[in-house]
Amino acid sequence: MKNYGFIRIASACPLGRVGDVMYNTTEICNLIDQAVNQQVSLLVFPELSISSYTCGDLLLTSAMRKGVEQAISTIQQHTLEKPITVFVGAPIYENAKLYNCAVVISSGEIKGVIPKTHLPNHGEFYEQRWFDSAKDFCGDSTMLCGEIIPMGTDLLFTMEEAVIAAEICEDMWVDAPPSIDHVKAGANIICNLSASNAVIGKQNYRRMLVKQRSFSSHCAYVFSSAGICESTTDTLYSGHLLIGENGNILADASQMEFENLLLTADVDLERLSCDRLKSTTFHLSKSYRSIPLNHKICSIDQLQRHISQTPFIPASKQNKSERMEEIYHIQALSLAKRLRHTGLKHPVIGISGGLDSTLALLVTVRAMDKLGWDRKNILGITMPGFGTTGRTNSNSKKLMDALGITSKEIDITQACRKHFEDIGHDPSIHDVTYENVQARERTQILLDIANKHGGLVVGTGDLSELALGWATYAGDHISMYGVNAGVPKTLVRHIVAWTGEQMGGEIQKILEDILDTPVSPELLPADKDGKIAQKTEEIIGDYILHDFFLYYFVRFGFTFDKIYYLAKHAFGDTYPKEQIVKCLTTFGKRFFAQQFKRSCLPDGPKIGSVTLSPRADWRMPSDACAALWMQDFDQMD
Repeated sequence: MKNYGFIRIASACPLGRVGDVMYNTTEICNLIDQAVNQQVSLLVFPELSISSYTCGDLLLTSAMRKGVEQAISTIQQHTLEKPITVFVGAPIYENAKLYNCAVVISSGEIKGVIPKTHLPNHGEFYEQRWFDSAKDFCGDSTMLCGEIIPMGTDLLFTMEEAVIAAEICEDMWVDAPPSIDHVKAGANIICNLSASNAVIGKQNYRRMLVKQRSFSSHCAYVFSSAGICESTTDTLYSGHLLIGENGNILADASQMEFENLLLTADVDLERLSCDRLKSTTFHLSKSYRSIPLNHKICSIDQLQRHISQTPFIPASKQNKSERMEEIYHIQALSLAKRLRHTGLKHPVIGISGGLDSTLALLVTVRAMDKLGWDRKNILGITMPGFGTTGRTNSNSKKLMDALGITSKEIDITQACRKHFEDIGHDPSIHDVTYENVQARERTQILLDIANKHGGLVVGTGDLSELALGWATYAGDHISMYGVNAGVPKTLVRHIVAWTGEQMGGEIQKILEDILDTPVSPELLPADKDGKIAQKTEEIIGDYILHDFFLYYFVRFGFTFDKIYYLAKHAFGDTYPKEQIVKCLTTFGKRFFAQQFKRSCLPDGPKIGSVTLSPRADWRMPSDACAALWMQDFDQMD
């Protein structure tokens, strides 16, 4: 089974006993079995989880030393022939010194030992009483369970695409954590074995650190903290488990009951790799020892990861409102700067009663308000043609009146008929010529009105249309400033809905009806009932699917078979597999074939991490061949 770059990792908190090495080992082995049953490839336990963190001077006794080594041997034997790698915390005795370490065991073999670098010696922590720092370790190995084992902070453990390193508790909290060097050496998963106590506010701070460390290093970060049974005397331990990926928390749990806790998440290594490739400030520099692990990444039957159907839209209501305001603000101020710079005080917009022109108009109104210019300077032009319906024409007029702009209607049917006659086209043939004549006639009108009034044509086309080339070349493809060029169709819908909620009243009612209108260029005649006959999504597929494909193809460079895999997981039974494949095929073919339109786009503001401007983030030759990417369809089930 293909994992498409995913690896299932886990953070565990065993229900231990202070100083009871054999009991702790039994609980660790129980959690290893649970993890194996859940197809986990990498499992991280807390700091000193074998001995317990709080056993104090008992760490210095011979019984503890012998018990720890026996425990490590037991775990080693327990993982034999199991496809799992375990990072477990233990005190390691080397050359009359004691080190707080992570011991790495992979399918029955001890692969390495990583000592802790930064030893807290303040407040309730006084590790320097027992331990030496990794900075004081002069060797490169240790004798453990009768074997010479690599030891040091310069160890990387490899498992196919996974490159794993570790730091321990306090190492994460300092200004220059060891993980910085680990990542520079190529690590894409950092394990943190911790014993972090429970005090007010500390849980949120840990969460923030995991987010920050994983984001700045483009890595996954697995955090496992000692649990409530570690608590003794004056200190309660949190049992806080976290798994982060590139600034996001994938999984978060705390040990609230007296029972073992196992937290799993599926990390996308390919996604991390893509972000590292794109970051020109991410450099590999440090020399490390690379140690292959004893098994491959486990196959995953069912992905344990939320994949949003609308990756351009924030999930939470609060975040969504903040995001809508931010996007609206970027669009409006960008247009305001262009108007102010050119001195052109008459924005000209073609208003169709559809979503895109509605958003462009709302943005233009806000830009004029920001500049303190009269909204009446905005020239909104409706240009009914052969496919214009009464509903869209009415909504466009009502919206312009409600917003207080200057409106004008110019019927294009006679001009188009004359043009058909001039070029010898039969108007009863409703082909691409029939449609594009109308689109170009509208653009000519807008450009000429702008010339007449000293104005600037505001483009209405969105990011999804640019990706699919769903625009008439030198028609609606052209403007003097494209305010929607960075906004995909699904996001256009959300911004218009959000704006309606902000404005309320009659404007909200008009916007709600526009939102309820099928997406259409209205270039073909209406049906016998006077309703829209040409529905875009019936022709090219649903925009929610196209935006999903666009995000993962441009943002992360995923193959089409992985995008298909993610789409199946995200949409479930919403779409039949055949429909997803058909829509993805359309996306792939059109994306490559229509690059020539994107190569000569007008200026427009960058909104998010996905943009297709040839001057910003996307540089692609117009003659690029799609064969290599389209061959992925042969691998689809």
